[in-house]
Amino acid sequence: MGEMSSFQLGVIGALFLSVASSVSIVICNKALMSNLGFPFATTLTSWHLMVTFCSLHAAQRFHLFENKSVDMKTVMLFGILNGISIGLLNLSLGFNSVGFYQMTKLAIIPFTVLLETIFLKKQFSQQIKMSLLVLLLGVGIASVTDLQLNMVGTIISLLAIATTCVGQILTNTIQKRLNVSSTQLLYQSAPFQAAVLFVSGPLVDQLLTKQNVFAFKYSPIVLAFIILSCIISVSVNFSTFLVIGKTSPVTYQVLGHLKTCLVLGFGYTLLHDPFTERNIIGILVAIFGMGLYSYFCTQENKKKQSGDSLASQMKDHNETTALLGHQEKEGHEVKKAAKNSVV
Repeated sequence: MGEMSSFQLGVIGALFLSVASSVSIVICNKALMSNLGFPFATTLTSWHLMVTFCSLHAAQRFHLFENKSVDMKTVMLFGILNGISIGLLNLSLGFNSVGFYQMTKLAIIPFTVLLETIFLKKQFSQQIKMSLLVLLLGVGIASVTDLQLNMVGTIISLLAIATTCVGQILTNTIQKRLNVSSTQLLYQSAPFQAAVLFVSGPLVDQLLTKQNVFAFKYSPIVLAFIILSCIISVSVNFSTFLVIGKTSPVTYQVLGHLKTCLVLGFGYTLLHDPFTERNIIGILVAIFGMGLYSYFCTQENKKKQSGDSLASQMKDHNETTALLGHQEKEGHEVKKAAKNSVV
């Protein structure tokens, strides 16, 4: 029971850290890009990952965590895949309308469920599927506005969905199968993610913004916000791996949509973004869907724990019965030997 309570506290802490850090970095980046005119999102992400790796390297040198070696080919492919998925998501936003980009993000959940069902043989109950549908409906109402389709944007969005889903599933799978922590996996994969984005970032950003990141005039206030964004990103990247490792890729995506609702709310209260009744209704529906998802997940976990406990008790009972039977058999053999010796 103590281990289970500790695990639950760890999950709650990871979820809270993920929400707090993600909402903070969205607000920071929105101020950086919208108010200060720094539009280079992909290049900024590469800086995030480099700062994350440097921070983890320093922590490892101070023995705050143990570096566990993992097959280099696996880590390299995993890091490159995650770097490509980030670049594709940014390209999707650049080549599509905001509404279609939001639909792309919404499609990640059902696509992840489909992949886990087909390749990992994972079962999702009807209640879980229903709660996810309610959640997606609410986020769609709150955030999706216009839907403008184009061939290039659609292809990029499909590739972004595929790479993001596979990357998040691998984050969970690699941690469990190779028995590595989220910190260890992030430490080893971050350099490869950063390298992909560091090379492709300026090109992607110039394609989307028609501006050169190296020709941008960096004022002290812009540099301050970039540094703040990089510091927060360490917590964002760490909590992402932590949440996926402790829960599942689907739960992480549900959490991501909670962040969307919170960002909409903070945007209205702090940045005075336009807010309509549709936004309010959508957020309420999404929160209701998240509540249903959390409730059904909790119920299923309780059933699983109860089943595991029952199976453990049955195993102990069978072992005890077998032991008693063995002892009884030995007793009969001793008595028989004694009888034969008397005769």
